[in-house]
Amino acid sequence: MILKELKIKTWVGDATNCYIIQDEKTRETMVVDPAGDVDKIIEMLDILHAKLKYIYLTHCHGDHIGGVKELKQRYGGIVIVERSDAENLLDANKNLSYYITSQEITIEADSRVDDNDLLHLGELEFKVIHTPGHTSGGSCLYCEQEKLLFSGDTLFRGAWGRTDVPTGDFCDIINSITKKLMILPDETIVYTGHGKSTMIKEEKPIYLELKPRLM
Repeated sequence: MILKELKIKTWVGDATNCYIIQDEKTRETMVVDPAGDVDKIIEMLDILHAKLKYIYLTHCHGDHIGGVKELKQRYGGIVIVERSDAENLLDANKNLSYYITSQEITIEADSRVDDNDLLHLGELEFKVIHTPGHTSGGSCLYCEQEKLLFSGDTLFRGAWGRTDVPTGDFCDIINSITKKLMILPDETIVYTGHGKSTMIKEEKPIYLELKPRLM
């Protein structure tokens, strides 16, 4: 597997982590959360001689979807989001696009996925994990063979995603993390929507033992 991380700056908060994942044999490729700066994303896709198959959105917020329309128009790809957030993509108030990007963005997803659905890039397999809490349709992508998780804004290094936003819910996000993510293998690398990556074993004490992260 080839994995590239791009830092995409938006109007608010930390840069969004946009991920480009490619199966080395087939060059089938997925872009996770194209937040904007599409020229930078396409430059990397061209370097990889990518066959863009999927544009996957971990959730509906404007700082993760700002480049979707332009990327699809210029490079193709199927826009995928968890079923609950497909509706939120069509509502600029719920996806916070005007607040984040100063323009109203609405997107019609090409495909809606559910918990435990599988996506394939060549020989790579990714399982959809529905993790409501930051938004009602937040989701993560888990690749067992590569021992990695793309967590969007559900789980961060030493923290969880905000829940004081439309369709957010604190109890939901804690349940999502403790019941769906903390059961993954300890060595799973977590690639977050913002900030630095982490590992499941480094986050477990926070959620299962109520201990602070020390570093």
